[in-house]
Amino acid sequence: MSRREMNFVEHSTGVNGLEKVILREVRGFSAEVYLYGGQVTSWKNELGEELLFVSSKANFMPPKAIRGGIPISFPQFSNHGFLEQHGFARNRLWVLDPNPPPFPTTSTNKAYIDLLLKHTEDDAKNWPHRCEFRLRITLGPGGDLMLTSRIRNTNTDGKSFTFTFAYHTYFAVTDISEVRVEGLETLDYLDNLKNRERFTEQGDAITFESEVDKVYLSTPTKIAIIDHERKRTFVVRKDGLPDAVVWNPWDKKAKTLSDFGDDEYKHMLCVEAACVEKPITLKPGEEWKGRQEISAVPSSYFSGQLDPRRVLLYSNP
Repeated sequence: MSRREMNFVEHSTGVNGLEKVILREVRGFSAEVYLYGGQVTSWKNELGEELLFVSSKANFMPPKAIRGGIPISFPQFSNHGFLEQHGFARNRLWVLDPNPPPFPTTSTNKAYIDLLLKHTEDDAKNWPHRCEFRLRITLGPGGDLMLTSRIRNTNTDGKSFTFTFAYHTYFAVTDISEVRVEGLETLDYLDNLKNRERFTEQGDAITFESEVDKVYLSTPTKIAIIDHERKRTFVVRKDGLPDAVVWNPWDKKAKTLSDFGDDEYKHMLCVEAACVEKPITLKPGEEWKGRQEISAVPSSYFSGQLDPRRVLLYSNP
C-alpha cells in the first residue's frame, strides 16, 4: 500500500459503542484512542505486538475510568485534593478539536488526532474554574507515540488556578520481576506507601519485588524501562513534566482492584511523566504545555548486562 493510499486516521466504534480513532503508519505501527477519557488504549509495533497494558477486567463504561493504556490525570494527581481520584479528565467525553493549535509545518506525521476537553457545569461544582485542554496524539513513522497537552486558563473572573498532572502510562511487560528502570537512580522520591515521606533512591536501577508507588522528583528528560525477558526497552522522553511516577500494585493490592486481574500485576508497569510535587499555576489567558514521547527499541547487551548508553543512543540518534 502506498503512503498516498494509506488510511492514517480511521474513525470507528469500540467497546460498548464508545467512539474511538485508530492511527496507523505505513510500516505497520498502530495506536487506538478512545474519545472517552481522551485515552490511548492500544499501541502496537510493526509485528502487531501490544506495547501497552489494558486489564482484561477494564470497564469501558462511563463514568468508570478505563484501567490501562494512557489515562490522563488532571487537574489532580492521585487523591491528594478535593476531586475524584486522579481528577476528571480520564472519565469525560472529549471531542475532536475544531481549531487545533499550529504545529511545526516541517512535521511529516500524518497519523494524529487533535482532541479538546471543555469545562462543563458539572465540573464547576467541584472545580470552579474554566479551562480548555487540548491534546494531540501522534503516531510517528518510526512507531513513536507522542502526546502533547496544552491547558489554558479561560477564567473570566480574573482568578488563577492550580493543578497537578500525569500521563498515567501502563507499559506491557513480560515479567515484572525481570524489569528494571534506569535514569532515576540517586534521585529523591516521595513514597506514597509511607505517607509521602521523602527518600533518596539507593540502587543503581529500580527493580521490583513488592508493591511500588513512588513519585521521583526533578527527573531527567529521558527514562529507560528494560524488559529483559522480551529484550525490549521502552524509552520515555518528556518535556514540561519534572516528575516521574513509578507504580505496580503487586499481589495484595491487585486483589482489591475490581477492574484488575489478580495476577495481572506481573505483566504491567506504570512509569508516568508527571508534575506532582510543585503544582502548576496559570493566570487567566496563560497556557501550559506538557509532552511525552514513548518508543520501544531492542535492548542492547554488553558483557551480559544492558548498556543504557547504547539504548539511549539507539533511541535518539
